[in-house]
Amino acid sequence: MSNLVEEFNEYRAKMNDKLLADNNLVIKRIFNLDTNAYSAGALDVKTKELLGLVASAVLRCDDCIKYHLETSHKEGITKEEMMEAMGIATLVGGTIVIPHLRRAYEFWEALESGQ
Repeated sequence: MSNLVEEFNEYRAKMNDKLLADNNLVIKRIFNLDTNAYSAGALDVKTKELLGLVASAVLRCDDCIKYHLETSHKEGITKEEMMEAMGIATLVGGTIVIPHLRRAYEFWEALESGQ
């Protein structure tokens, strides 16, 4: 896996461990809710991940975009599906989303090269 993906995952894991070790009940509940929200239900995991990806892009959260890209990749979402979702995100979010689209594309390439 590329450095871009490894660095993101290492930092995310390290900081999540620190946050959860602080034993704040509200933070723990939010993390749990997030995990459960993306479990299969009436919508499958792939659909939920694409929804999360679009929302993250519109909200311009690069960490969230990376997280949903990696999970989407693991779930078998194709580059074409990812780009279609990012197209919707760019349409809804406007041209201010384009820098995030660039970084998302770069991160997706890093995910693909790690296979």
